[in-house]
Amino acid sequence: MHRLTSIVLVVIGLCSFAIAKGKDRPSVPAPPTFKELGNWKPSEPGDQLSKGKWWERFNDPELNRLEEALNVSNQNVVAAVANVEAARAMLRQTRSQLFPTVSAGPSFTRSRIPAVPNARTSNTYSAALDASWEPDVFGRVRAGVKAGSYGVQVSVADLENVRLSAQAQLANDYFLLRAQDDLLQILNTTVTSYQDALDVARARYAAGLDSDESVAQAETQLKTTQAQAANAGVLRAQYEHAIAVLTGQPSSGFELAAHVIALSPPPIPVGVPSDLLERRPDIAAEERAVMQANAQIGVGKKAFFPSLLLTASGGFQSTSAADWFNWPSRVWSLGASLTETIFDGGSRRAAVQQFQAAYDATVANYRQTVLVAFQQVEDNLAAVRILSQVIQEQDAAVESAKRTLEEADVRYRSGIDPYLNVITAQTALLNAQQAALTFRQQQITASVQLIEALGGGWDVSQLR
Repeated sequence: MHRLTSIVLVVIGLCSFAIAKGKDRPSVPAPPTFKELGNWKPSEPGDQLSKGKWWERFNDPELNRLEEALNVSNQNVVAAVANVEAARAMLRQTRSQLFPTVSAGPSFTRSRIPAVPNARTSNTYSAALDASWEPDVFGRVRAGVKAGSYGVQVSVADLENVRLSAQAQLANDYFLLRAQDDLLQILNTTVTSYQDALDVARARYAAGLDSDESVAQAETQLKTTQAQAANAGVLRAQYEHAIAVLTGQPSSGFELAAHVIALSPPPIPVGVPSDLLERRPDIAAEERAVMQANAQIGVGKKAFFPSLLLTASGGFQSTSAADWFNWPSRVWSLGASLTETIFDGGSRRAAVQQFQAAYDATVANYRQTVLVAFQQVEDNLAAVRILSQVIQEQDAAVESAKRTLEEADVRYRSGIDPYLNVITAQTALLNAQQAALTFRQQQITASVQLIEALGGGWDVSQLR
């Protein structure tokens, strides 16, 4: 009988293992390299930089300080850290089912039964230890632990994704703020130039060499540019407030001094697509969600096997406190029960089908995330590469506009051309300078987004 029981348990265990067999990671067709690299030579990664601190490539101490503050005080990151701790606690709770449950229950009871002849009051003293254990014969708990382990990895990857997104948003807002500082410098310099032009127009009008129309045109040009400078301050303040929130600080007490910087992106270390799959935390999260969903299928299939429960109880019981812990007062019991659902109307089969459908959904989400990742990398590679050429051409346009303005100013002062030609040249120069700044702003924003699309400096070993 014992031999037969052992054989049955071994066969059931092998069947259980076969049902819980895992699936391979979903495959996604990956090109050998990025199309938009063009003739670029990928730069060597900066091994001297610490893992994850990709923003240090921009060589901006103020940005470095803000990013470090974000890693500590950003509330979305704090919430994601709490989610990781909750997932780990749930895993420990699931793993605890592998062990017996032991409880102690000392008690005292005083009772009287009036229906019994010669009824009297009696006392009962008890001290017992109760233990119960459901051996994981068919691997149900182990399957749950496996699913919970992948759940922890998903939460860790989600944390890194939240952190990376916040870091990239902070870098974007920071460079947009600095772009406003550059724009304010351009506008303030232009205001000074327009004020000088207005003074010249007034002097020529006073000398009878020009009309009041030229003075009015110069005043209009000056006031319009002053209004643009004031309006640029509004957008700068909004970026400053956004940075305060990202770093976990009240906007009212946060301030960044104006500072003009060169908006030029650093060389971008570009990896191959296979590297991308390991660097991006959102892809890692989706991949582990697939494995978690697969483990849940195993949990659902384990429900088809019976549940074995072992119980034990032992202690002392007596009607006298003096004899409570005497050896003859000992009591004990042992028990075992095997429970199997015979008919459930298809509930378990439907649960397995539900887990299978959820698995198929996670596979599709995983593949979609990878495809979007390739798109984001290609988009931003194209933007950084094409804008490099655009900036060169726009810088040449700025130099041409400066020469045009110088010539127009000389011809106006000489009385050859009207002041309208000067206004036209001034407007062309300002527009060219603003366009050049906009292109540089777009390029450095694209470089930040490219680093984010490549996964930043995130290390997949954090999930292990």
